[in-house]
Amino acid sequence: MSAKSVKGEHGKKPASAATNLIAGGTAGMMEALVCHPLDTIKVRMQLSRRARAPGAKKRGFVATGMEIAKRETPLGLYKGLGAVMTGIVPKMAIRFTSFEAYKQLLADDSGHVSGQSTFLAGLAAGVTEAVAVVTPMEVIKIRLQAQHHSMADPLDIPKYRNAAHALYTVLKEEGFGAIYRGVSLTALRQGSNQAVNFTAYTEFKALLQKWQPQYADSPIPSYQTTLIGLVSGAMGPLSNAPIDTIKTRLQKTPAMPGETAMNRITAIARDMFKQEGFHAFYKGITPRIMRVAPGQAVTFTVYEYLKERLENSTVPLVGGKYEE
Repeated sequence: MSAKSVKGEHGKKPASAATNLIAGGTAGMMEALVCHPLDTIKVRMQLSRRARAPGAKKRGFVATGMEIAKRETPLGLYKGLGAVMTGIVPKMAIRFTSFEAYKQLLADDSGHVSGQSTFLAGLAAGVTEAVAVVTPMEVIKIRLQAQHHSMADPLDIPKYRNAAHALYTVLKEEGFGAIYRGVSLTALRQGSNQAVNFTAYTEFKALLQKWQPQYADSPIPSYQTTLIGLVSGAMGPLSNAPIDTIKTRLQKTPAMPGETAMNRITAIARDMFKQEGFHAFYKGITPRIMRVAPGQAVTFTVYEYLKERLENSTVPLVGGKYEE
């Protein structure tokens, strides 16, 4: 029996791993540079215990961001960026390459990929990137973002000086397993994110091409890619905010001796509900949507643009045109 052959867009072969590495990695770096301050604000809000203090006013994302900039300088909003930039290229390459590979596995005998298969491929791609790259990157990033030191005061020396030092310190003090703390929650978050994200983006794109026959065999305009990337990107955070909040609190602190991950997750969720109320599970949802939605818009727009350019190039390595 011959192997299934899944056709990419407009009858092309799926993008090569090299194309996904270049296009996905560049798109990811653009997203990180543009959206990282909002991620720092989100993490600080998720770690906040202000609701426990009687009479304490809630602090929104604008006030949180201004407080960070005031106390730690505007550079404080970029804490943890080094960890993100280190992992973003392999993360995006794995995301897009594994998504295409899983689609091929889930396609029917004619090569057609259904909406359900797209959802499952996105889910599997999210879990793959979570285990391979995202969990260690998130642990280091959150440890850096949780530090309240001033970036302008050379005498205010934090425990973790940068991403490399944080990784070294965590491995030395807590062991290798520490960088995979919260891997199950991270996999659940990334899996649900990418399942919703890829499915919504694919369906919206197909709908736009149906409404605009002139783009049936060519890429849709970049502004439309940006718009549907924005909408699809907002859907993931709305579906898994509690998972992300519990994950952030879990990854901030070292594991206690004899404590299992499930016991700690249960304790965090119970304490949040009892001491801070149900709304605590949605702390940071505003900056998270404001980061993830435009982040996905940037990612899909840059990825689609670069993928098209690379595939139409004369470089065989990235699937460009060449003669045998």
